[in-house]
Amino acid sequence: MAESVAGRVLSVLDAFVDAPVTLRLTEIARRTGLPVPTALRMVRELVAWGGLERAADGSYRLGTRIRTLGAAAPCPRGLLDTALPALRVLTARTGGHADVVIPAGGTALCLVTGERLPPHATAAGKVLLAHGLLPVPARAARHTPHTVVAPGTLTAQLARVRATGLAEAHEEHRPGRLSFAAPVFRAGTPVAAVALTTPTATRSSRLAPAVRLAAATVGRALDERR
Repeated sequence: MAESVAGRVLSVLDAFVDAPVTLRLTEIARRTGLPVPTALRMVRELVAWGGLERAADGSYRLGTRIRTLGAAAPCPRGLLDTALPALRVLTARTGGHADVVIPAGGTALCLVTGERLPPHATAAGKVLLAHGLLPVPARAARHTPHTVVAPGTLTAQLARVRATGLAEAHEEHRPGRLSFAAPVFRAGTPVAAVALTTPTATRSSRLAPAVRLAAATVGRALDERR
């Protein structure tokens, strides 16, 4: 019996498991075993639904609808429970506010406070953007005079985040606030960010290592729960 249309669509989504952030059509076809014309039909259906997004270079990535559905699943509660011990340690060591942040509905959702953050103007959001967990906004809103809105500058920042494993935002979202964030990996895949927010007067040299350590601790704890 021929594979159902639903099965073909799901196989396209499965192609993004343990894959780069974006895939070209030929790679999707190779990973699914579908002929290229069939893969193209499935991809177009998913783009129309919001499950995939077409990047500027013609490749495809998971869309916001998939991320929204994922955020509605029970896993964020488990993620928060797993992260809380590391967040408490991070808060105690730095005196700042620590949170774990996930993509949700095109924004960065803080699981501790429930606050939604603009991705391009916050350290946690930059981590999610850099690792393809949120789409880079076509037009970035300015929240303070320090918000980075120039596409070229933001692209360079995101490349640096991927290279260093750390994001910073100095008064980009709110005046007088400094934030750092590092990605949380589960089985080698980025799933969230650990973020720390402090007053800008805080000595930042000791914050970055503490945030990196907390994110790594959360990732190890997630892997141990599997």
